Amino acid sequence: MGFSQALSGLNAAADSLDVLGNNIANSQTVGYKSGSAQFADVFANSQIGLGTKVSTVLQDFSGGNLESTNRPLDLGISGDGFFRMEQNGQVVYSRNGQLTMTPDGYLQNAQGARIMGYGVNAAGQVQVGGQPEVLQIEADEMPASATTEVATTFNLDSRKEVGVDTNSVTLAGSGGATNVQVDYHYSNNFTAYDSLGNPRNVTVYYEKTGPNTWTGTMAMDGKVLMDGATPSAPQTMAMEFDENGQLTAPANGQFAMSFASADYFDGAATDMDLTFDISGSTQFGNSASTTALNQNGYTSGALVGISIQDDGTVVRSYSNEQTRPAGQIALANFRNPEGLSPAGDNTWAATDASGQELVGAPGTGLLGGIQSGAIETSNVDMAKELVSMIVTQRAYQANSQTIKTQDEVLQTAINLR
Repeated sequence: MGFSQALSGLNAAADSLDVLGNNIANSQTVGYKSGSAQFADVFANSQIGLGTKVSTVLQDFSGGNLESTNRPLDLGISGDGFFRMEQNGQVVYSRNGQLTMTPDGYLQNAQGARIMGYGVNAAGQVQVGGQPEVLQIEADEMPASATTEVATTFNLDSRKEVGVDTNSVTLAGSGGATNVQVDYHYSNNFTAYDSLGNPRNVTVYYEKTGPNTWTGTMAMDGKVLMDGATPSAPQTMAMEFDENGQLTAPANGQFAMSFASADYFDGAATDMDLTFDISGSTQFGNSASTTALNQNGYTSGALVGISIQDDGTVVRSYSNEQTRPAGQIALANFRNPEGLSPAGDNTWAATDASGQELVGAPGTGLLGGIQSGAIETSNVDMAKELVSMIVTQRAYQANSQTIKTQDEVLQTAINLR
């Protein structure tokens, strides 16, 4: 008479309790995926089975709830996929996106696993599709960028008359010219930046010179830009409008303007060559007004923070109100995630059973998006685990009863005379 069947049942129930206990212990572990023990019967060429065994512990990779933390470096995956991370020289995968930034700019979790993704090229653009690398956020200051393009849209009052109700201002001129008088009906101004990032005040004076015809005169820091061909006269921009008030000249709506460094920046900065685009401007019988004005220059700026977008792009924010990408977090998925091997520290390792990793940008293909300021809670269903624990406990007790009964039967046989 054997006790092996009941003993195997006790061992299997004990293993199942271990799995349940591990689930309960990790019910508050971010990104944890619950497991369940699967059993198989044991036969050895006989009609009577030899008991049971735990054939595998199957992981449940269904998503947990996303819980808001309002912390920018807490990341949750909305959908399928895993963070691809490097830990101790090995590539591991995790659903735990609780990250911190190291002093040297790496994004890593509490166990030292560093997030991986796509870097940027020399032009500062994210290079998606290459081999993922450990992301490092550079803290270098952003250099200044001189203004090269100015785009403005305005309306000039068609009711104005040539030489009537004009304003007048006397300014210095470039190239040593002095006492330049500029007449105008309307003016607007904007800030431009030289190559050193110094702000420069630019004013444009508009004067009506004929039917549907206007001229513009540009001055920087109170110094009028003079005509190179006629040094004693300001450089003017000729504008023409049709009978419907639409701009017709220049045809492309653009003027090329150049400010010499020696005249405006004392030779410290480079010459400023900019395109002044007035496309879309009009001449109607309304008061003159500027509706849009943008320029592309900026001063230098220090890194003040980072943010992470839904597509995984890590964006650096600077004190000059500019932003630049620092890379893009990559996600990985597998044809059979249940084949991943738990590696501890909230990570898994790829195996032959899981198949090769499928790497891509968040939100593409079958990969989920990234939500900043949130974490994925454990998918452990506490109520289900407690019920399963009761059932497993009963199975353990039943197997112990089998052993007890076997013992009583054996004792009876021994006592036979």
